[in-house]
Amino acid sequence: MDCIFCGIIDGTRKGHILYDDGSYLAFLDKYPIDTGHTLIVPQRHHQRITDMKDEDVGRIFALVPRIARAVLAATGADAFSLGQNNGKAARQIVPHVHVHIIPRYSRKGAVWTKRSIPTDSELDDIAKKIRSYLE
Repeated sequence: MDCIFCGIIDGTRKGHILYDDGSYLAFLDKYPIDTGHTLIVPQRHHQRITDMKDEDVGRIFALVPRIARAVLAATGADAFSLGQNNGKAARQIVPHVHVHIIPRYSRKGAVWTKRSIPTDSELDDIAKKIRSYLE
């Protein structure tokens, strides 16, 4: 299997890791909609949320408030959006379950389609800042 997220989980691909509890991982999106855009994934590969056990779905969403609070504190965002897509027709790009936490800034408005490509250094900086709020 050649799953990008599984590569981040097993360390064969670079990821800007924010949180790791052995079952779930949170890391920065490499193509963020806005600064601090974070993904939470189960470490066990599941293509769709419907492939997961109900209690595991509950556990991934139970992490959202904690991770979102850290992202908001680190970025100064005013709000955030959540996203979770299942299947190609739903615009799921990577076929591994993931929940998006997308920081929103009043001064910018909420744009879903605009994405930037930050440098690794920029991602390292924001990842370090968010991790400091998770400790």
